[in-house]
Amino acid sequence: MKYIFITGGVVSSLGKGLAAASLGTLLELRGLRVVFQKFDPYLNVDPGTMNPFQHGEVYVLNDGAETDLDLGHYERFTNCILSRHNNLTSGQVYESVILKERRGDYLGKTVQVIPHVTDVIKDRIRELSDENKYDVVITEIGGTTGDIEGLPFLEAIRQFILEVGPQNVVNMHVTLVPYIKAAHELKTKPTQQSVAKLREIGLQPQVLICRTEKPLDRDVRQKLSMFCSVSEKAVIEARDVEHTIYEYPLMLHTEGLDQLVCDLLQLKTPGPDLTDWRKFVERVISPKKRIKIAVVGKYIDLRDAYKSIYESLTHAAASQDCGIDLKLIDAESLDQGVDDQLKDVAGVLIPGGFGVRGVEGKINAARFAREHKVPFLGLCLGMQVATIEFARNVCGINGANSTEFDKNAAEPVISLLEEQRGVRNKGGSMRLGTWPTQIVSDTLAKKIYGRDEVMERHRHRYEFNMKYRDRMTEKGFAISGTSPDGTLAELIELRDHPYFLGCQYHPEFQSKPNKPHPLFRGFIQACLVHPAVDAPRAAADPLSPPRVREEELVPQR
Repeated sequence: MKYIFITGGVVSSLGKGLAAASLGTLLELRGLRVVFQKFDPYLNVDPGTMNPFQHGEVYVLNDGAETDLDLGHYERFTNCILSRHNNLTSGQVYESVILKERRGDYLGKTVQVIPHVTDVIKDRIRELSDENKYDVVITEIGGTTGDIEGLPFLEAIRQFILEVGPQNVVNMHVTLVPYIKAAHELKTKPTQQSVAKLREIGLQPQVLICRTEKPLDRDVRQKLSMFCSVSEKAVIEARDVEHTIYEYPLMLHTEGLDQLVCDLLQLKTPGPDLTDWRKFVERVISPKKRIKIAVVGKYIDLRDAYKSIYESLTHAAASQDCGIDLKLIDAESLDQGVDDQLKDVAGVLIPGGFGVRGVEGKINAARFAREHKVPFLGLCLGMQVATIEFARNVCGINGANSTEFDKNAAEPVISLLEEQRGVRNKGGSMRLGTWPTQIVSDTLAKKIYGRDEVMERHRHRYEFNMKYRDRMTEKGFAISGTSPDGTLAELIELRDHPYFLGCQYHPEFQSKPNKPHPLFRGFIQACLVHPAVDAPRAAADPLSPPRVREEELVPQR
């Protein structure tokens, strides 16, 4: 079993998760079996209760674990299906240690960070060390080297390397090499200081992933090599990608990272077959046509809050050789009406969220899409607001609302799940993880999925109130997917609309670059077919360059 540990320095948000995912892509395409872990030093048990503006989206795994969005990168970029064992936080570590101490598992010993906390961290790495399943374990350490909360994780790695042998481990350090415009110069000192701090802790990186705006010339590489005690060929340039994050594996391959890692770990593999990946990137960079999609959300100001949704749209559009211009609309701006904000879009997507803020704006957007026959996709809360809108404006159910927004709603067409009524703790208590959905015959959903049952990931507390089913069905509202026992509405559609679908689950968590989710693919296909209100639905892209040559897909050394 081989291990790769990825740390970060200087500043946060350098892209450790993308570096890990991209390396995993390259190793997987070399025929290796790869699995990922993410260690987050914060004291939250999981990110489920964090503000999306601060932490970005919460990514949900098959087993219901609420995790960091980097696990989304891992699953999208590779064939991995991850679980709660692939994400560890300080909160989980200390919770485990304290529970053991309360049970008396430590037999009266003084409980300390070393060895008790570090042992829990090492045990989590060992949980994945199954040579029958995997060849390489890639572990990303969140935060920045020197953060006080991250020290136990780095100490655990130091101990772990001693136990498994340095020949089985590669330490990679993602760091910033800033360009000082006034001096017209790249500066290596921040990286030197970051690596020095890492070495104080007892870890020597063998590979530097250098985030930079400008190319690293030979002098800079030699300087980093000398001061950081890293081979010059292991100083890897990671320039900001020009078009899409999916260029990143191609860039790292051009820099020789995957071959370098295989050499360091003494892994004999053929080179990666990047043919399909390059084709996908070509379609993203140079689509034959473009469409504009409106995303009406509550957390628009932070792109990471809807990361998986944006990526799913990219996957689906590329499958149709189409580019997307996202029109990001704050739902609150539509509270008094949509005005002209949606008239030029090819489709409307309403994502999930919590709380009453911006809900009326989402309802107005759903009404616009319904009345103007604009393709619509509602996810979780997006399905619920579409249901409320239809109940109010088509079925004449005045006062239709969700008990999430009005506990005393006169017409609760959306209400709390029965199983949620006694829940008091917020963290990890929603309906989470993968659940089956039965698809109803002779529906748009059946045409899109082509299957009688699908497995989808959930994260919600509220559901459609089946008491209103008959009244709404009479007016053209259709429940096209239910739980196996028929008690929960999982998927809704409108019978007299070209593409109006809402799902209670989150399909964005199962989309991949060359395997887009059927609901997103169907949504893009519908957007390409139907005319807009004030503009052509799909337009040829005269500004799109011709297909790029393979050698131009990534910056060349």
